[in-house]
Order: sequence, then C-alpha cells, then structure tokens
Amino acid sequence: MHGATLLSKAGNLDGPGGCALWLAALLSAMLAACATAPEPPAEQAAVTVAVPPPAAPPAIVVLPFNEAVKLAATDLLSKAPLPAGQRIKLVIDPLVDGNTGGETVTTAAIEKSLLQLVQSDYPQIEVKPFDGKALVDASLIMVGTFTPINLQGKADGERDAYRICFKLADLKSGKIVSAGFARARPEGIDSTPQAFFSEMPVWLRDPAVEGYIKTCQGTKVGDPIHPAYVDAIVAAASINEAKQAYNEKRYKDALALYQAVLRNPAGKQARVYVGMYLTNLKLKRSADANKSFSQLVTMGLSAEKLAVRFNFKPGSTGFDATNKAYPSWLKEIGTQSAKLSGCVEVGGHTVRSGSAAVGEALALQRAEFVRQKISATVPAFSKKSTVQGYGATKNVVGTGANDASDSLDDRIEFRKTAC
Repeated sequence: MHGATLLSKAGNLDGPGGCALWLAALLSAMLAACATAPEPPAEQAAVTVAVPPPAAPPAIVVLPFNEAVKLAATDLLSKAPLPAGQRIKLVIDPLVDGNTGGETVTTAAIEKSLLQLVQSDYPQIEVKPFDGKALVDASLIMVGTFTPINLQGKADGERDAYRICFKLADLKSGKIVSAGFARARPEGIDSTPQAFFSEMPVWLRDPAVEGYIKTCQGTKVGDPIHPAYVDAIVAAASINEAKQAYNEKRYKDALALYQAVLRNPAGKQARVYVGMYLTNLKLKRSADANKSFSQLVTMGLSAEKLAVRFNFKPGSTGFDATNKAYPSWLKEIGTQSAKLSGCVEVGGHTVRSGSAAVGEALALQRAEFVRQKISATVPAFSKKSTVQGYGATKNVVGTGANDASDSLDDRIEFRKTAC
C-alpha cells in the first residue's frame, strides 16, 4: 500500500525525471515489504522428557514367628472400632491352616498369643469361649488363617514363609470391621495337625470351612462376612464344642454334640460326619462309623473330589497294614462309584521330595494298587475307573516336610469324570 502511493506520486514516468522517480518508488516499496514480512520460524530445539524408572515393588517383610504374630494382632486390634467406656465381648473361631482348613499346633499357639495380648493391652475386650452361649452375647467375632506360601508367588514353588491373616467382624452388622496381616519365617513353626485333624480319614472341600477362609483372605474392611460362613456360625460354635470334647477324649459327649448339630441344616458338613465317624470308632460302634464314612463318600463323589488318607509304607506302594478299616473303606468307595452315571479317576499324590519323576511314578503305582484292591471287591469298578499319577504337582500343604504336618499330601483322590 505504501509502495503504490509512491508510485502514484511518481506521476508520468515518461516526463522529465520520471525514470528516477520510478526507481525510487520501486526501491521504497521493496524496503517496506521486507520490513512487514514475517520472519521465518526459528528452528525449535529438541525437548528431552526424562521418564522416571518404574518404581520397585515394596520389599516383602518377613519376620520371626513371634514378631509376626504380634504385628498382625496389633494391626488388627489397634484399628478395631471399640466404643469408649464400653466392655466388648469377643469370640474367636479357632484359626486354621488356609490351605487345608485344619487346626495345627501352631494355629493353637497363635490363638494363645492373641489372648495374652488382649489381656495385657486391651482390657476393654473380654474374650469368651467359642460356644453357643457366648455367641449370643458377643459383639465381635474373629477369624484367622495361617498359610504356607511361596514368596515369589509360585503356586507350586517351595513354601518359604507363612502368611498370617486376621479379621474382626461385627456380629450385628455382619461386616468386617478390622484386619491385620504379617508374614512369618518358617523357622520354629510346628504345623502338625491337632488330634482330630490328624486322624480324619478323608478330606473334602467343605463349603462352610471355605467360607471361613474366604472371610479372612477374600474380604476387606467394610465387606460383609462371606455368606457360606455367616450361615454356619451357630453350627460352627457347636462343632467347636464337639471337637474339644473329642480332643479331651470325652467321646460320648462329642458324639452327642455332633448328633445335635445335625438338626441344624447348616450343620450337615463334612467335618461333622468326620467327627461322628471318629467318635463312633473310639466307642467301638463300627456299624455307625461305617454309616458316617458312607455319607462322606457320597458327599465327596457328588462334589469336586474325595481325598482319602491311606497310610502307605515309606517309598512303597503297599499299605502299612496299621488300619483295619481299609477293606470297608475300599468296598464303600467301589460300591458307590459303580452306581455313578460317569466314571472315576483314581489319582495318586505324594509329598514334595526328591525327584519329581520318581514321585509321579510312585503316585501312579499307588493309585493303580488302590484301584486293583477296590476292583477285587467290586469288579464293576475296574471298567469304570482310570488312574493318574500327579506326584507333588497338586500338593495341598506343600511344605515338603515329609512328616505328620504334610501327611495330607500323601493321598489318593477319587474324582468323578466322563467315561
């Protein structure tokens, strides 16, 4: 625009001085254009964004046993909602092994430590025995598991620590109100099952016990108690009384308590029939004991599986000949299996020790040995059964201690399959 004005002022380029004026105007226009033209963008410098390295996972703290128990208990009780100035009644449903559902020497020791801590540091809490009467008056119930684990998260890896889990639940609201956790080193831990659990002939996945374990391991504060457990709490208190009577060798009292709990629909549990089997044996009532064992076989074959604890000679295929009940067990399993619409897999399992290949071969031979023993009594079982040797690949305890504490890993399982 500025150059055009100058050109118009130049007038007639053909007149005197026109050429000089035209050149001056052109030069002026060019200078004006340069002055107003945008400068080219400067080259942008490369920007380097520093990416922080991924955060390292928090270190897993594994403590000596006594320290771990105290840490988990303090964690649980210090966070419990305890109304000021009020006396709180608490019942403890006995702690269990989180893999087997059984009670051990160590789970009993943990409960004893908990009682001592409450008495010394929490006088506001009154711990009552876990029975029907105390359950009616109690405000809180505690559950807990003590579970062998692999710190690297491997399902079939070596059990190199124990996980302690405590939960408190409000019986009125039916919700979890506090939690405590810790990990303990394996040194000095005695996982030998208590008398009732070491003598039980079979092992089943009991829904009520599974509900107890899931209440501890599968809930967080504010969640409801697992339904399978909350429905069975009253029955659990009676079962605990019966178990205590059995452990104290009061077998008639134990049997009466087990028979009474069966009147509660929630009392029809595997551990009740196990208790009736064991107490009837102690009272030399073989026929009644066999009826309870038959019920356990029915429950196992109709559910996931039936695990039977036969005592084998160490490293051998044959029985150690100490249990005279084996013939009746084998006959009952064969008779019920023959009536199934499907077939049955006889699976051999061994403790984790030595060569995996040797363990699987031994497990297969034991499964075949049991299959042949059943077939000799119930011939129809032969055509309806197969065998499989699992070795230590499906251990329940998995510690590899190879003593009474992991005897459940030396078992024979009967599982319904398609033919």
